[in-house]
Amino acid sequence: MNFIFVKNTFQLSTYKRLAGDTVIYGVSSILGRILNWCLVPYYTRMFLPGEYGVVTNMYAYVAFLLVLLSYGMETSYFRYASKHKKPGEVYSTSVIALFFTSVSFVLLASVFRHEIASLIHYPNHPEYILWFAIILGIDAFTAIPFARLRLKNRPVKFAAIKFVFIGVNIAFNLFFISLCPKLLQNNPDSFIKYIYLPEIGVGYVFISNLLASVITLLLLLPEIFSISFRFNKQLLKQMLSYGFPILIVGLTGMVNQNVDKVLLPFLLPKDQDPMFQLGIYGANYKLAVLMNMFIQAFRYAFEPFFFARSASKNDPKVYATVMKYFVIFGLMIFLGMVLYIDVIKTVAIGSKYYEGIKVVPIVLMANLFFGIYFTLSLWYKLTDKTRYGAYMALVGAAITLAINFLLIPVMGYMASAIAVFTCFLVMVILSYFLGQKFYPVPYDLKRIGSYFLVALVLFSLSFYTNHLNVFLKYTVHTIFIGVFLLVVFKFEKQELKGLLKKK
Repeated sequence: MNFIFVKNTFQLSTYKRLAGDTVIYGVSSILGRILNWCLVPYYTRMFLPGEYGVVTNMYAYVAFLLVLLSYGMETSYFRYASKHKKPGEVYSTSVIALFFTSVSFVLLASVFRHEIASLIHYPNHPEYILWFAIILGIDAFTAIPFARLRLKNRPVKFAAIKFVFIGVNIAFNLFFISLCPKLLQNNPDSFIKYIYLPEIGVGYVFISNLLASVITLLLLLPEIFSISFRFNKQLLKQMLSYGFPILIVGLTGMVNQNVDKVLLPFLLPKDQDPMFQLGIYGANYKLAVLMNMFIQAFRYAFEPFFFARSASKNDPKVYATVMKYFVIFGLMIFLGMVLYIDVIKTVAIGSKYYEGIKVVPIVLMANLFFGIYFTLSLWYKLTDKTRYGAYMALVGAAITLAINFLLIPVMGYMASAIAVFTCFLVMVILSYFLGQKFYPVPYDLKRIGSYFLVALVLFSLSFYTNHLNVFLKYTVHTIFIGVFLLVVFKFEKQELKGLLKKK
């Protein structure tokens, strides 16, 4: 009897710890991303869709390169720092390796910036290449200090530095894009003329990011130099071997999430104004931010959590419970977004971008499946079978590329939304069946499937409310959300009571 009590108490404390970490990371991530996301309605009101298309396009390249420059080292650090006798040596080896690769990248990009700019169709803006090379070098290098803060359970400092980055980035955006033009217009001879050039235009988005990244690096210097540095060549080889499949997973993941923003300008006919369409698609893609924030907060807490517990015999049941509640919260976010999309769009994006709102439900569901895939992926990380993660990611990338190449010329950016959804759905299916073979987890598929069915039925019914007046329409939609919550409460009542008990 005492054993059962202790076991249950341990399990409850385990769930509460994960929930607590997710809340801390979640609050910081959500508040931070909301602040950062506020730039989207700002950009879509300050820039034409074609100009915003440049921002979308450049950051798609950044996403690919950041994964390449970090080469799976963050996950390798979590794995080896959790089991190595000298975690400080794991940290120093990782930091030194990333320092040299990041500096090398910045130097190479600087030398060949003109050639690279011409290759990606920005021949008149080689400065973009230099700015982003420095941004990428800093972001890749600081990945391990940030990972160490997470592993050491220091979410407050982690969040504080992230907030500083976001705040500085927003401040510089407002300064360069809004304040400087007004100051220069009112006083053409002011000192502003020495620091602001109107012809840079959308480039000030990138300059603001660069300045914020430099300040973040300065704030992390005490963390970087907090230990004596030792470089273990043999350890680095082991970490690279472990992380290489993670690198493949990351690169293919970027294919799945961002290749559409690279391909659209190349695959759409010029008479359809590709950068205009990319701007429309990029802005509406950003409306899935709430789902992304939830997934990111969960990832920050979940990855160190399951590595730290990798020896526990109770893990499969814990992971099954985590998965179920992850899906429940994800579906709540999906319903909240799609049932109130008309309200959200008026705040979130400029009216010139409304035509792309039809991609939002597809992208939201795609992101939810991405989160499910991440949660499922623990099996190949814990069993050191990371090559399977690479295999699945390659399958997903092949699907994404095939759909984009075949359908973008026909369907435009709708093809991209369909591609990302199909990709993550297939990857979830593959990961589940492979995971059950190598690391069985008793996921409650019947319950999870029921919640998906209820959410999708309610979403479908919402199309029949479009003829209602605004007040009645959103009253009905609120009732729909209440129905979903009641269904969840009915089936999870007993378990929720147990998880929320203090004792």
